[in-house]
Amino acid sequence: MTPEPIAAGSRRPVIDLVGVGKTYRSGSLEVEALRDVTLTIDRREFVAVVGPSGSGKSTLMHIIGCLDVPTTGTYRLAGADVGSLGEDQLADVRNRRIGFVFQQFNLLAYMPAWRNVELPLLYTEVERTERRARAFDALEQVGLGDRADHRPGELSGGQQQRVAVARALVTEPALILADEPTGNLDSASTAEVLALLDDLHRSGRTIVLITHEHDVAIHAQRTVLMRDGAVVPAASTGPFALVGDPR
Repeated sequence: MTPEPIAAGSRRPVIDLVGVGKTYRSGSLEVEALRDVTLTIDRREFVAVVGPSGSGKSTLMHIIGCLDVPTTGTYRLAGADVGSLGEDQLADVRNRRIGFVFQQFNLLAYMPAWRNVELPLLYTEVERTERRARAFDALEQVGLGDRADHRPGELSGGQQQRVAVARALVTEPALILADEPTGNLDSASTAEVLALLDDLHRSGRTIVLITHEHDVAIHAQRTVLMRDGAVVPAASTGPFALVGDPR
């Protein structure tokens, strides 16, 4: 069973993790990156996953984004058990159902913005003319329609990240995963990207934002705090117990 479209009216959670653990092994060495994580995220939620470095945030995002698989527990994406999907099905989910935005922009320096944006469509059956049209439309959505022919080196950091967001949007996913998307940006560019994520959420997309910054996390509807690979119960966290909290 592959994930159903994340559509309006669906009562199933988009993301449903139960008892998820992740252990990395190298010879006799074991590192427990996630411990018994149970988390549900509904359609059209904007959730920030926060915590200090090494708390398991990025490992959790890799599992949610089907870039990695749990060692223990179950993960259902739009009702489908991800553990039962084959490699081709997982690749299809990553390419069509989820839009990724990372701290590093990962743009190809020799390509203009629109060519960078169309890249995910090269792995689909979308024809060349439609790929170009959808790339330009995605750039319009992020306010960069007039920069479509500019290469990354001709754009500011904030503009480059907006190109990366456009690339995440070009396959028209309902779920956006953003891993520290403002980590390399100045305050003005950070405000631009956060305003864009707010707009995407208002348009109906589900957004999961990974961050260690309190000022970024407060843009979300709900905050999930992680520490030592586990989700900290909400009742035990104070309003500012988000970043580098030693408890």
